[in-house]
Amino acid sequence: MELRHLRYFVAVAEARHFGQAAERLQMAQPPLSQQIRQLEAELEVELLARTTRSVKLTPAGEVFLEDARRILRSVDDAARRARQFADGKAGTIRIGLTGTASYTQVPRLARLVKDQLPGVVLDISTEMLTPAIELALMSGELDIGVLRPPVKDASLTLRPIAREQFVVALPASHRFAAEDSVTIGELRAEDFIMYPAGSRSVVNDAVIRACTAAGFHPHVAHESAKTSTQLSLVAAGLGVAVLPESVRGISLDGVVYRALLGADEVDLALAWRHNDSSALVGSFLMMLDDNKIFIDPTRPGGLP
Repeated sequence: MELRHLRYFVAVAEARHFGQAAERLQMAQPPLSQQIRQLEAELEVELLARTTRSVKLTPAGEVFLEDARRILRSVDDAARRARQFADGKAGTIRIGLTGTASYTQVPRLARLVKDQLPGVVLDISTEMLTPAIELALMSGELDIGVLRPPVKDASLTLRPIAREQFVVALPASHRFAAEDSVTIGELRAEDFIMYPAGSRSVVNDAVIRACTAAGFHPHVAHESAKTSTQLSLVAAGLGVAVLPESVRGISLDGVVYRALLGADEVDLALAWRHNDSSALVGSFLMMLDDNKIFIDPTRPGGLP
């Protein structure tokens, strides 16, 4: 039995007429009748009761029609999914995001995928440090990274998607909580909560540069690789955290955010393997390009 036999049978069963079914199938009637008889002979079951004027389904034919339709729908669905995968319109994209970017970029990317690539599933890992994302991209564990340049591996392609100012996260009871902004120099005597030393954190490096330029080295009281944990420590009154402004996406009792003056901006970029030939990754990047997600690195930019 071949799929064409099922299609022939369904056409005749729905038309209840060999001539009309043959016309629908764009074939001559005698070969169609012959194919249906071959099908019945193979099944050893009479599917159609024929008269000179009409064609009716036998009870066995009614059951076979239901199953034939189900099989053909499954085959058509499988073919459609295969085409979608081949065209990069379906599949799973594994994305890793660094620190505070998780809170602004995940909703943004998820909305775009839902609207424009509904056959694509996002497998998201959040609050990763940039070096970990870089390693996961190179090992093939991730397809896309949202990280903070620079990276060490030249085989990764990077395109900027945001440029962020820094803010300082303060305990709500802090003396600076009533201020609109704080200078980096005013944090000289504070206990800092930062990402782990030696983690190659771009945020850490920028904070230390700003503090050094202001004439001091930050006193690091606590370290955590998780931004959410850092904020919990801030809420407990154990120090302050200097973080990119996307951290404002996290609302936590006991924590207030204030603009920070005297620190450089920090970039956020999308990264992927330069030699990645995946149609799925290509479709994802094209979607982002069409929606103007990437920014011009030569011009000042902010969070979208």
